[in-house]
Amino acid sequence: MTLVSRIAGFARDMLQATLFGTGGAMSAFIVAYRIPNFLRRVFAEGSMAMAFVPVLNEIKEKGDKAALKSFVDHMAGALCAVVLVVCGLGMLLAPLVARLFAPGWADQPELLAQTAQMLRITFPYLLFISMMSLAASILNSHGRFGLPAFTPVLHNLTMIAAMLWLAPRFELPPVGLAWGVLVAGFLQLALLWPMLGRFGLRPRLRPGFGHPQVRKVGRLMLPTLFSSSVAQVNLIVGTAFASLLAAGSVDWLYYSDRLVEFPLGLFGVALGTVILPHLSRRHAAEDAAGYSHSLDWALRMALLAGVPAGLGLLLLAEPITATVYNYGQFTPFDTRMAAISLTAMSLGVPAFMLTKVLAPAFFARQDTRTPMRAAIWTVVANVVLTIAITTPLWLQGIPGAHGGIALATALAGIFNAWLLWRALRRAGLYRPQAGWGGFALRLLVACMAMAAVVLALRGWIGDWTTIIGWQHRVGWLGATIAAGAGTYLVAMAACGLRPRHLKH
Repeated sequence: MTLVSRIAGFARDMLQATLFGTGGAMSAFIVAYRIPNFLRRVFAEGSMAMAFVPVLNEIKEKGDKAALKSFVDHMAGALCAVVLVVCGLGMLLAPLVARLFAPGWADQPELLAQTAQMLRITFPYLLFISMMSLAASILNSHGRFGLPAFTPVLHNLTMIAAMLWLAPRFELPPVGLAWGVLVAGFLQLALLWPMLGRFGLRPRLRPGFGHPQVRKVGRLMLPTLFSSSVAQVNLIVGTAFASLLAAGSVDWLYYSDRLVEFPLGLFGVALGTVILPHLSRRHAAEDAAGYSHSLDWALRMALLAGVPAGLGLLLLAEPITATVYNYGQFTPFDTRMAAISLTAMSLGVPAFMLTKVLAPAFFARQDTRTPMRAAIWTVVANVVLTIAITTPLWLQGIPGAHGGIALATALAGIFNAWLLWRALRRAGLYRPQAGWGGFALRLLVACMAMAAVVLALRGWIGDWTTIIGWQHRVGWLGATIAAGAGTYLVAMAACGLRPRHLKH
């Protein structure tokens, strides 16, 4: 389902770039879309889920169905009440929010006004998606992963419909995309909410701020508000800096980030979603050895997917960007600029993927303070690196200064993963299993073989932007990726990796 979602996401991004290109009202939409998306990671998929799932599993383990239902009712009511207030404030203060997140547009009042207009439409999306994520967390805790993983497919299909049907009906077409975001959130919630009835857990909204387990989630959630969304915080910081640079910088960063999100969503998020309830059960059962073993397996899986994914994005940054985006209003210049930031950001993909495993390792133990401390240091590092790398490029007028923002994001992600790994080791919570040396050697050899094949094919094919027709671009890119992936898998097998090594 996650794979289908990412393919639908590619189709959506391709259509969006082709029809709307970069700059102007499209930049305003990207900012208006990113802000509630950032808050979604805070209130929904990130912070709330990381705090909610361990407490839910703890109550589930005791077998008290009445207590479980009471907790779900009060938690749903409390979450709904808080997010309603946030949405109301966001809509009321939309002009101030737009100015805060896009300070570089201070001398472009029309662009800020367009951003505020679309923010008022997209902010209520946060309510729908937060309640949907609560439902998804409950379903995941009951071993139902398929339908929640399908909801992003529904989101992408709704956005495609909005581009084709809604956007042309507005004087400012990106406004139609903003309405598409809102409709997508409603449809995702409508899909999952009835499914909770199968487990007798369809919530009756009772704002239960005094409920002991809800208060416990609140205590756990406060530190995670920051730590579970550190990557999104860094992206928001990057967006603010990009608004100070050349026109189109916000868009180029957005489109390259969307490509990085493909492997992260396909492998990283899926792995983190599965490992969190598993680790929380190990912790609840006081099985320290099983907890460490499960974490070791997840880290190897993250690297097994993350290292070749990051390397592939690095080697094929421009071909991928050209294949997905370089049509219609998205020019070859836009392709080169987006490829610069994709190349820089791809360096952080393995670390981003490791973080999807390392952060849940703490949340499963209901330890939210350690990831919060790591997140604070990471954001500080990101701001310092962004200023240090981007400012000289900007002052010298070097094209592609936004690549400095992407590089800072990648380096900060590596720093965050290292901080979390070190904390686990120091606390004695994680003891590496035998075989890491052989695993690292296999990974190195396989990636070198993959890189040789990919570079040879890329050099032979030449400039992707000169290939006429998306079918030809997709065909050549698919063949190159298939050859690289096949080489990687064959090399791994030749070095001794077997399917039994992947089982947990």
